[in-house]
Amino acid sequence: MTSGFELDLQMVEQEITNDDDESEDADRRIVLGELDGTTDEREWFEVIDRGNVLVLAVEGDLPELAADLAPRVKERGGNLIHFRKFLIVTPDDVSVDTGRL
Repeated sequence: MTSGFELDLQMVEQEITNDDDESEDADRRIVLGELDGTTDEREWFEVIDRGNVLVLAVEGDLPELAADLAPRVKERGGNLIHFRKFLIVTPDDVSVDTGRL
């Protein structure tokens, strides 16, 4: 006896996988902070490594404050943009459009 109902397990697996991918993107965020030398650069790097974007108010000498963070971000293909008094740091899959500046 057949019920007329077919379950495509491959399709179900693809849907579950796609939902997981979307939920990972939903957890991404923009993190605000201050780049003043009091926070360990590894902590900022972990934020970027998780796929988040950092917007840091620069409180001091930018080259000195970003000296350890910048090479690590660039090694992974991330971006660092100094805009006014802020440093915007993005992971490799997020680009910053500066075309209107």
